[in-house]
Order: sequence, then structure tokens, then C-alpha cells
Amino acid sequence: MGFMKDLDKKIRAYTLKNAIAYKGKANSGAVVSALFNEGLDKKDVRVVMPKIQEAIKEIEKLSLDKQEKEFEKLKKMVSEREVREGLPELPGAKKGKVIMRFAPSPSGAMHIGHAMTGSISYLFVKKYGGEFYVRIEDTNPENIYEPAYKLLEEDSKWLFEGNAKIMIQSKRMARYYKYAETLIKKKSAYVCTCSGDEFRKFSKNKKECPCRALNVKENIGRWEKMKDKKGYKEGEVVLRFKSSMSHPNPAMRDFPLARVNTTSHPLQKKKYRVWPLMNLSVTVDDIDAGMTHIIRAKEHRDNAKRQEMMYKILGKKFPWTGFLGRIKFKDMELSATKITQGIKEGKYKGWDDPRLPTLATLRNKGYKPQAFWRFAENVGLSENDKVMDKKEFFTLLDNFNKDKKL
Repeated sequence: MGFMKDLDKKIRAYTLKNAIAYKGKANSGAVVSALFNEGLDKKDVRVVMPKIQEAIKEIEKLSLDKQEKEFEKLKKMVSEREVREGLPELPGAKKGKVIMRFAPSPSGAMHIGHAMTGSISYLFVKKYGGEFYVRIEDTNPENIYEPAYKLLEEDSKWLFEGNAKIMIQSKRMARYYKYAETLIKKKSAYVCTCSGDEFRKFSKNKKECPCRALNVKENIGRWEKMKDKKGYKEGEVVLRFKSSMSHPNPAMRDFPLARVNTTSHPLQKKKYRVWPLMNLSVTVDDIDAGMTHIIRAKEHRDNAKRQEMMYKILGKKFPWTGFLGRIKFKDMELSATKITQGIKEGKYKGWDDPRLPTLATLRNKGYKPQAFWRFAENVGLSENDKVMDKKEFFTLLDNFNKDKKL
């Protein structure tokens, strides 16, 4: 009730604050985002939005000097915790030397979820200068939708202004093999022939499996046998990182790096039979590209720890890493795999079907990439999950898309 009594003043205070940060021009989406932090209920957005838009009209008639003077009188209405406008500072960032990435899998085209997570990294590279990679992670031959390569490149060109360098993992297999052999020679990886059930028992009891004691020569021999067409079969063997079988977190205990997979790959066909798992390929790519900062979903926290272990063994400095919470949509399908299936079944006419929340659809509807940038900027580096419905999301996105500064 206290918040509602001060609603008009808070709207004006946050509108002034946003306008001052952007040379006198305020954005309703940014203002409503700030009000959410103050306790605004999502169901009241439709009631509050006209009030915000009216405040913007009035405030934008004022000079920047008058806006600042009025804000001084109202700034006590602004919460202490809501002090940021624009991007936060990126720890350790050096001008012109920030290298970051966004890593979709080729299971389909990009949708609004991709746009939100990819935009925040791209914005940091724009802010500081450096290089931005879109890395297509296609080392699982079983989950690839071949048209996705072209679709992802088209979406990247639009969303990231043509400034993203495209990296395709399956074209880098020689690098993964080289690093795997380096880890074996450093006695930090071994080829394990224990069954999954056997290894899980060893892990549960914090015991080392017999394969762990093999010397470098024996492991190199097993590694060559993994790559040989007449060698190990699928499911018989994995390359493991030698961490610690007594690690307090079971997920960290001698995790796998590569396995045999004889499924034909859309690009590489049957050229390779040993495929890297995520923690090997991501570590190699990040090192080779010289990543300085990484922003990833918070469910990858354990993967970040695994990769940091590998960086240490390889004598490399691990990049600064930030984590993002998820935006969970109650009434929108954001699985690229499921959308692909729907297209194959004829449920949707294509990736630009008006019913889909894909970038292809939203481009056709007149949305600009900057609208997603502003949305991502306002979410910031938050690890908190957010639950939104379709109507609420597009109310905010529409207001960012109407921003006069875009």
C-alpha cells in the first residue's frame, strides 16, 4: 500500500533518472523494469504504463538542466539498490581487448531466449571494444538440424550487426585431438574402459578405477585405438580428465572429455569417430580465441569449475566468468528442438511463422535488434530467475522497440 501511495512520485523519479542517463530521453521499458524492483506487481503493468508514458512526455519537454534539478528533489524516492543505468562495469576489462562469445547449438534458429543471453555479451564488447564470437557447438552429431548453420549465421548477422566472428566446432577437430593428447602426456587425462555402472560405483565410493593407473604410453595406445575404425566401439570407452575421485562434489570426479560416436555428422560425415564432449571443446575454443570474459547460464556453474581445472593444468589464466538466471516463459515454447519438430510435422510453416517467438518472425514484425539489447541491458548480470508471460514480455519489448534512441 505504501508503494501505491507514492506511485506517481516514483514514476516521475525513475523517469527523470532514466532521462538524465540518456541525454534527456527516457524509455518506458527501463522505467517499468525499475518499478518491478520497487514492488510493482506484473498484473498492474497495463495500468501503470500510461502513467509512465505521460511522465515521459512531460519530462522530455524539460531541458537536461531542469531534469537534473527536479530529480534532486525526488531522488529520495529512488531505491538505493536501483542505482545502475546502462551496463555495469565488467571486472578487469581493458579497452579494445575484451573477447567474448555466445554459443548456440545447431538444433534450430534463434529465438528470444538466444537474443537475451547473446545480447549482454555483445553489448560488453561494443562498450569496451574487442572481438565477439558466435560459436556453433556441433560436436554431438545426433542433435543437429542441418539448416540451422545458415539460420544461425543469418540471425547473428542481424542481432550482432554483422560483427560476430562465426566459429564452427566440427571444423576444429584437429585442435581438440591435439589438446586431448597434451592432457594425456601431462598425466591429466586417461582412457577409461569401465562401464558407466562400474564407474558410478567407483565415484560413489570415492575410489579410483583401475584405468586411472595406466601410464602415458598405455593411454596414448588406447587413445589411438579410440580413433581407429577397428578399435573400440560406441559405449566401450571414454577419455576422462584426472581431477580427484574424492572431490566433495561428485560432478567433479574424473569427468569425461571425449567418446566414440559413429553417427554420421552433417558436415564431417564419417571422417571422425571420436568426438569431444562439451568441457573439452569449450576449453580448447576459449583458450584458442583468447576469451577474456564469459557470461553463461547459471546451470553451467559446475562446467565452469571443470574448465577452470583444465585451464590450470594447461597453464592458462581462466577468464572472468559471470552467470545469468533464466527468464522462464509460462506460455511460450522456447525449445529450438521442439520448434524444429513442429516445422517438420507441418504445425508451423517455417521459422518465420507469425506464431513463433523466433528472431526471423520478429524481424518481419518490425522489431529492431536494439530492442533486445536494451531489454538485456536492463536485466543485467542477474542470477535471479524471472518468470514472465508472453503478454508481459512483449509489453516491455514493444516499449524498448519504440525507444526514440534506437
